[in-house]
Amino acid sequence: MTLKIRVPATSANLGPGFDSLGIAVSSYLTVTVYGKAPKWKVDHKMGHAIPSDERNMIVATAIKTNPELEPQHIKVTSEIPLAHGLGSSSSALIAGVVMANEVGKMHLTNEQILQKAAEMEGHPDNVAPALYGDFVVSTMVDGDVSSIKLKFPDLTMVAYIPAYDLATADARNVLPAKFPFSEAVAAGSIGNVLVAALVAGDMKTAGKMIESDRYHETYREKLVPHLPILREIGHRTGAMATYLSGAGPTVMSFLPHDKVEEYIDLGKKAGLKDEYRILQIEREGVHVDR
Repeated sequence: MTLKIRVPATSANLGPGFDSLGIAVSSYLTVTVYGKAPKWKVDHKMGHAIPSDERNMIVATAIKTNPELEPQHIKVTSEIPLAHGLGSSSSALIAGVVMANEVGKMHLTNEQILQKAAEMEGHPDNVAPALYGDFVVSTMVDGDVSSIKLKFPDLTMVAYIPAYDLATADARNVLPAKFPFSEAVAAGSIGNVLVAALVAGDMKTAGKMIESDRYHETYREKLVPHLPILREIGHRTGAMATYLSGAGPTVMSFLPHDKVEEYIDLGKKAGLKDEYRILQIEREGVHVDR
């Protein structure tokens, strides 16, 4: 019997929600499991750099989750660009844990799936919405993950996806090793107000808080020089907010639907001519079709 696992892309941080806030968005990684095989076989069209055997990230995650798992023949297709701040690694981790759970009949709860995936990723901000969908507020302290799923407002998103890659490790290397206490308090309070504003439906305040991050965007801006350009264009076209998606280099804007075309046109006129992807919030999260 064929098993199909679909995992959404994610956009994390939302400005000040560093390693904590994430939303699921409407691009997907799909894993089709055909059944047992003499050895692991992964069919994909993602290039020679992506392994087609047990070294594949999805398979390696499944084996780590369940070392007794028998080899399978699987097919992987993905709309999520690698190393672009849209949760490609998190979608692979969730797909691997869910595949191990389904094929190995482990009967893991969603909380257990999230715990395993977050431990492998190192933080829960992307894996949580990939699993649950919608908007998830998470924390991992001393290895223990806690997450709350909330409903994100119905907004249209435009992701500008540059042609160049930006590895998360490289983006983290530009961050400061230490943070003054007063700055940490200010940064944390901005994130708190952001969540409260989203819950209250106060989009004006939410947008202001998203663009007031003190944790990472200031330090990463030199790696993503298109961020201030798109933020200024967002201000001109009525965007609620524009922010660096995850570690970048993708930049995300929340826009009125009738302003999307104008935003994209102005971005291209400013010399930003790579991919613009129109997205919606994915409410469901991971979907398993048995």
